[in-house]
Amino acid sequence: MYEGAVQNLIDELGRLPGVGPKSAQRIAFHLLASETADVRRLADALIEVKDRVRFCTVCGNVSEESECRICRDARRDSAVICVVEESKDVVAIERTREFRGRYHVLGGAISPIEGVGPDDLRIKELMSRLSDGQITELILATDPNLEGEATATYLARLVKPMGLKVTRLASGLPVGGDLEYADEVTLGRAFEGRRSLEF
Repeated sequence: MYEGAVQNLIDELGRLPGVGPKSAQRIAFHLLASETADVRRLADALIEVKDRVRFCTVCGNVSEESECRICRDARRDSAVICVVEESKDVVAIERTREFRGRYHVLGGAISPIEGVGPDDLRIKELMSRLSDGQITELILATDPNLEGEATATYLARLVKPMGLKVTRLASGLPVGGDLEYADEVTLGRAFEGRRSLEF
């Protein structure tokens, strides 16, 4: 245990997701050894992000304006919505340059163990967006884990009466992976999602 400001910094860093006690200590001592100007830039960036960044009023993505750049882009297909758990998922999908529709960020996934239920997510906002009859397809791009699957299943059942086309991202083997290292669930999904080769 350290004392005073050093321990306070380690404690605060340790509250960040994915930062354990040893990482928090390592980051704290890195900051102590850094130039004052570097630390000030970091502090300024933290304060600026809290002051300027908010969530898009339409999709829930991070934005510095009331609507994010994707929702403002008239070239995007407004009839297709891709539902994701977090804003970082939007960035991952955008990097593929394959999707030209709009997004809806839930703000997490259903997880009874962590006390997260449907009311804790942006599901009401999604249902409101779907109610105008303009949406033709809903792509469920939640994580392929227990919570993501539960969320996708819940949403699929919820929107079924609306008659929308509901799809789920395929999951399976990663490019460059070896079959012998794939777990049973991943391999099973790869078989379910197989497609014919056209030559």
